[in-house]
Amino acid sequence: MPETASRSSSTATSGGCHENPSASRLRPRGATAPPRPHHFHSRIGVGLAGGFYPAPHRYDLYLSACCPRSLRISVTLDLLGLKDSVGTTLLTHPAGTPDAFASLRSAYEATVHHYDGPFTAPALRDRWSGRIVSNDTDGILRDLASLFSGHDEARPSPLDPPALAPDIDALRDLLDREITPAAQSPGRSAALSRLDRQLAAQPYALGEDLTAADVDLWVALVHLGPAGTLRSYPRLRAYVSRLGDHPAFRSGIEAVPDAA
Repeated sequence: MPETASRSSSTATSGGCHENPSASRLRPRGATAPPRPHHFHSRIGVGLAGGFYPAPHRYDLYLSACCPRSLRISVTLDLLGLKDSVGTTLLTHPAGTPDAFASLRSAYEATVHHYDGPFTAPALRDRWSGRIVSNDTDGILRDLASLFSGHDEARPSPLDPPALAPDIDALRDLLDREITPAAQSPGRSAALSRLDRQLAAQPYALGEDLTAADVDLWVALVHLGPAGTLRSYPRLRAYVSRLGDHPAFRSGIEAVPDAA
């Protein structure tokens, strides 16, 4: 398969990362007030009459530098061996990656006539139509781990084992609520202590095997703040270092810079 298409700038800074979805924002032409976000939730393989079915090189992803959700997607792409079949375009700053932002704008405007919302990333685009399929990170990750990688209910992805689905969702909720730079200190400390204790008995977030929960946890920890934030949590500190040496996690940091 050919190399993944990507555009990036190592000299520009991030355009920003916002909640649900994480966003590199650029106002539509003529906008005078902050635009309301538009959420696209189409799924690959769901409602095949709509035309979104898995095919190599049909889709690409817009990812934002310094963005936890973009880093989750980049690491997952590598873990699943999809970097050669799903392209990526990295957005840093409009001045640093003008072609990437112009492409993102075109994709949103092709999706909705007179589109008046922010242009956000992560976003999955259908190359055949030029339209945005989804800017819902959780939906994109589920599709990557299933149909994009050739897995289904009969042969589930090792990243998303059905038996662990409730635990993965529960950990994701905890991370979104407590393990963020903006979380209140007592709640964050309690959550970090709990996670540190869990790692005393197991190498990964939910047991003996690496799953999507580890991608979520590792990304949350590396975006938490200065390295000293984990000084009181030796197992979490060792966990971040150990996973950081894994090729997929290391390449994710390289693909979506300024993560730590």
